[in-house]
Amino acid sequence: MAALNFTLDEYGQRLAKTRAAMSKSNIDCLVVVDPSNMAWLTGYDGWSFYTHQCVILQHDKGPIWWGRGLDAPGAVRTTYLDQDNILSYPDYFVQSTECHPMDHLSKMLTELKLDQGSIGVEMENYYFSAAAYQSLQAHLPRATLIDATALVNWQRIIKSDQELRYMRSAARIVEHMHSRIYEIIEPGLAKNELAAEILYA
Repeated sequence: MAALNFTLDEYGQRLAKTRAAMSKSNIDCLVVVDPSNMAWLTGYDGWSFYTHQCVILQHDKGPIWWGRGLDAPGAVRTTYLDQDNILSYPDYFVQSTECHPMDHLSKMLTELKLDQGSIGVEMENYYFSAAAYQSLQAHLPRATLIDATALVNWQRIIKSDQELRYMRSAARIVEHMHSRIYEIIEPGLAKNELAAEILYA
């Protein structure tokens, strides 16, 4: 299992809160595309948001990570998910004008019998394009797409004790950095020298 920054119990609490919010919004399946929300729910940490990816959340089964095949090993290394819950699409979907990654996602959702009922998607999000929406609409005719923008974000509002500890630790690091900058900054100091001093501190 990956070295997680939070306990499995905390991830379980996050999933429970999100599923409760899904129930209130009558959402059967949630497609989470925001990288920060994906990380919050699963621990996933990867510089892979340049291609389509998501976490699929159901009410009665574990989360599924879905993304480019090249990035799937990163999901293995950074999440608590079982190998069977890490699914990917081949590279011929990437930047193609003939097929879209969401075509693949739709096929996968159909195979998982998630192609009916209500599917929540983060519509007002940098990582969810008009083409992505059109693909889901075209390939999931029996599903109702519901706007789930900020549904996960609202569950993140109240921070856990561990999140607060990380935030306080980060604040101390920034304070130390600013203190060092104040000590050495002067006209003519090269940016690379300043950056080196900050890193050394």
